[in-house]
This record gives sequence, structure tokens and C-alpha cells, in this order.
Amino acid sequence: MKNFFEKLRVEDWVVVWVSIPLLLLASLIPADLPSVPATLVGEVAWYNIGLLFAIVLVVLYVGCLLLRRPLKGLLPSLVVVFAVSLLAQVVAKIPAVSYYGFESVFFSVLFGLVIRNVWRVPAWMKPAIQGEFFIKIGVVCLGATILFSDVMKSGVFGLVQACLVVAVVWFFAFRFSRRMKVDERSAMILASGLSICGVSASITAARVVGGDDRKLSYIVSLVLIVVVPMIYLMPWQAPSLGIVWEKFPKFILGFVAASLVFSLCQSNGLFTLGAKGKLLEPGVAKMFSTVFFSLAFVCIGLDTRLKDIVSKENRNVLRSFLVAQTFNIVVTFVIACLLFGLLKPAL
Repeated sequence: MKNFFEKLRVEDWVVVWVSIPLLLLASLIPADLPSVPATLVGEVAWYNIGLLFAIVLVVLYVGCLLLRRPLKGLLPSLVVVFAVSLLAQVVAKIPAVSYYGFESVFFSVLFGLVIRNVWRVPAWMKPAIQGEFFIKIGVVCLGATILFSDVMKSGVFGLVQACLVVAVVWFFAFRFSRRMKVDERSAMILASGLSICGVSASITAARVVGGDDRKLSYIVSLVLIVVVPMIYLMPWQAPSLGIVWEKFPKFILGFVAASLVFSLCQSNGLFTLGAKGKLLEPGVAKMFSTVFFSLAFVCIGLDTRLKDIVSKENRNVLRSFLVAQTFNIVVTFVIACLLFGLLKPAL
């Protein structure tokens, strides 16, 4: 029994446990929860900021306790990471910025990169730089925004397009990377991050194949700089079911469970319709997801050196990524034209 509970104290499970209270809050009191303000002016804005920081702080402390990570220095470190992520989210809400589609994650990694490469990251700032922990929580919360009714609106053609693009791009990126003499594990991580949902898929693939953290950090930097995240993939190699379960990233179960529960709640009319005609509960879950994604991308930026991206050691990875990304754009466009421009109208 003791071994069983110990297995539940790994990061993939812990992020699920700490995400459950967030989703419960989103379900039970959506109207009373704070939100990221559009400006930093006014008492209401700072009240919301204070509550959000308190929530993130509790989640981080509980997560570190369960994972037996050091608690010393978490508070001052998180203050800086949270402040940078907050600035990124506020900048993304500026009308002139949001009009062009720039989201908070773009500014989060940008600000993190500037701090890391122009100045330096002191030791006292490092305890809260836990990008993988934050991004997994964001993924679980994101699941609550993926409602079955919305997915079905895309119809069979949308699902076919998604499957075709993912499969074709993944295998092209993997094969091309191998031809460029990129090692197999790095090629799988690169292909996963490029063909699906960017950072999350890269992390998932790295945990599955046992990739090197330094290579993962580099590929994540490429993903964040070049592409916009899409959705998930975990590479498979015909292993036994036991190995599949051992390697399977458990936090994805939280993502799926959140999507299932929130979809059932919506179908049974248990959600509240807001003033703008949108459901409040999934909206709050999306806000939590955005907050933790922003924190994660700040951490990734703070961990990344730009000179590593163009270093001789990583040159083949960079070339493989750029070629595969170009292929991704072309294939996505062609498949969309065939399915929605020719086949769907004909039927």
C-alpha cells in the first residue's frame, strides 16, 4: 500500500491532485473568482492580482510538499515569475496587441528570454522556475475548456483533417530529422512538438522516450519561437501494455477527465450563462489554464540561452525543425482546401 501511494507522488499525478481544487472552484463559484485584469490600475485590479497570486502560491507550495521539493525561497522567486507572467498577460490584453493575435504565452517566453539573455538569473530566483510543473497544470485545466459539443461542431471533416495533418507531419519531421543525423530521441521530441501542441507535446514525448533535458529545453525554445501550439501526440513503438502505462504521461488523464466532466455538466444544463452569452465555468478554467501556461513559458524563457539555438551542436536540429515546419504549413493548407473546399461542398 505504501508503494502504491508513493507512485502517486510523482509529478504527473501531483499536478492532477492540485488541479482538482482549481476546477472545483471554477465549477462551484465561477462568478466570485478573480480574473487577470486588463490594466494594473485600481483597487479591483490589485485585489484580483492578489487573489490569483495567493492561489498560485498555494498550488506551488502544496505541489512541492507532495513532491518533497525544497520550500525555501519559493515565495520571493514566485513573486518575480508571477510578476513577469502578469505583465505578459496584461500586454496581451491591450486592444492593439490582441487585434493581431499575439497571446500572453508569446510575451511570457519573450520576457523570460530577455531576462535570461540580457541579464542573468540569480540563484534566489530559481526555486519557482518550474516550467514543466506549471505547464502540466495548465494542460489539465485546459481540458475543462474542451467541450464535446464544441468539438462536434467541426464535424467529421475537422476530425479527419486533424488526424491526417498530425500523422503526415509527424512522420515527415521524424524521418527528415533522422536523415539530418539528429538522434532518434530528439527527433521524436521535435516531431511531436511540431506536429501537435508544441511545448506540451514535446514534454510528453520527452518523458515517454527518456529524452535529454538539455535537448528538450532547446526544442521547446524552437517550438515557442516558431510555432503556435495545437494539440497532443505521444509517440508509440509497439511495446507491451505495461510499458505503455509506465511511460504514459498521467497528467493527460486529468486533461481527459476534466473535458469529460465539464462536457457532462454542460449537456445537463449545470453551467451558468454569462452576460456575453458564454459559459462561466469553462471560462474560469480557461483563465486558470492561461495563468499557468504563462507562468510555464516565463520559466522556459528564463531557462533558455539564445546562443544555444544557433550553436553548431544544434544546427541540424534547427534545420530539421524549420524544414518540417514549412512542410507542416503546406500540408495543412492543402488538406484543408481538399476537405473543406472540394469534398465537403460536393457532398
